[in-house]
Amino acid sequence: MHDKNQRTRRNTLASLGSITLGALAGCTSLGFGQNTTSDAFTKVAIEGTDLVIELPEETSIDHVNVVQPDGGLFAENEIATGVQRVTIEIGTSYDPGEYQVIGLDNEDVIDQRTLTIEPKLEILDVGLYRNNPDKPWDEVYGGKEAERTKNAEVFVEVENTGTGPEVITELRLSGDIPNSAENYEGNGIYGEKLAIVESGAVSNIFSDLLPFAIDDGSGMGCRVDGANGEFVVALESGVTGDQITKKFEVSYSGSDSMSDCNISISPI
Repeated sequence: MHDKNQRTRRNTLASLGSITLGALAGCTSLGFGQNTTSDAFTKVAIEGTDLVIELPEETSIDHVNVVQPDGGLFAENEIATGVQRVTIEIGTSYDPGEYQVIGLDNEDVIDQRTLTIEPKLEILDVGLYRNNPDKPWDEVYGGKEAERTKNAEVFVEVENTGTGPEVITELRLSGDIPNSAENYEGNGIYGEKLAIVESGAVSNIFSDLLPFAIDDGSGMGCRVDGANGEFVVALESGVTGDQITKKFEVSYSGSDSMSDCNISISPI
């Protein structure tokens, strides 16, 4: 048995040659959102930023087509003899919603599956180096400025509980912190300027904002007698276009200097 692999990229209707309107009509006649009883597909699932479709060794399917939520054709794939795995790049610019995966023999529908591809991000935690030294701060920031930088930056822990990949395009912090949001430049994400979070994954995003840098008087900072406040972490998502936010309590105590004061952060 030869387990061959076929990888394709997204094609638009304008670029299709072999697919006909009859094939799309065939899938529509089954009823959008319905599955057939055939076992022609052994697997239909999202892996990372790809849609993976697996077929049995013996199959009559010669095309696999994917219909996007608006009814248009997302991809069409000719299946050569012996191919048992088709990988279609979903990426992070897809439209979230219900996708139909249709297996065809000529133009006859052999199998049809419905797959919801939709991310759902949640902010779990935010923290500083002084309270979370086990995070890969040196690996992320490195260089001569690592010690000073990592004490002023934060990590944001996010989870994607949805069924599709998401990309974070912007990170912002605002509220009772030393360096306020008005002073930020760029998208606020260190290193990789777009942070991809796969379905089911928990990821740490590191800031490029210096939100806990030296207090310049524009925001709340360290005080010997203590200070308490709140701040908001906001993420912009590229797939859904949503802004995900979470509010945290923060307390400063023990020193007037940011370098050695006690900073406690907890979710509200």
